[in-house]
Amino acid sequence: MFDIDLQSRTPIYEQLYRGIAGLASRRVLNSGDRIPSVRELARDLGINPNTVSKAYMMLEKDGLIYSVPGRGTFLADDLSGIKQAARDEFRAAAQTAIEKGLMKDELIDVINEIGGQDT
Repeated sequence: MFDIDLQSRTPIYEQLYRGIAGLASRRVLNSGDRIPSVRELARDLGINPNTVSKAYMMLEKDGLIYSVPGRGTFLADDLSGIKQAARDEFRAAAQTAIEKGLMKDELIDVINEIGGQDT
């Protein structure tokens, strides 16, 4: 599915959250797709199941996934939560950048460097 950087300063559960949300936003995963169980993903990535469980709880809280007892965990039909979470993260990052002296045009330059799409 995606790689986890065990040397990163970003917590593993956050990397999982971002990885699954990213796959959904890029339509690699689609609404209703089954995602691996906590145990499956923990085994495949070689990480603690509690870490995967924490990421899944966050994803479920944000409405990106849902669980059906005895059937599995699935990507939600309404993925508007992904965009809202992205807006919230971007807003916080932009606020930090502004507090550290970046100007509006510099923020726009960064977005253009990343390759922001017009939608």
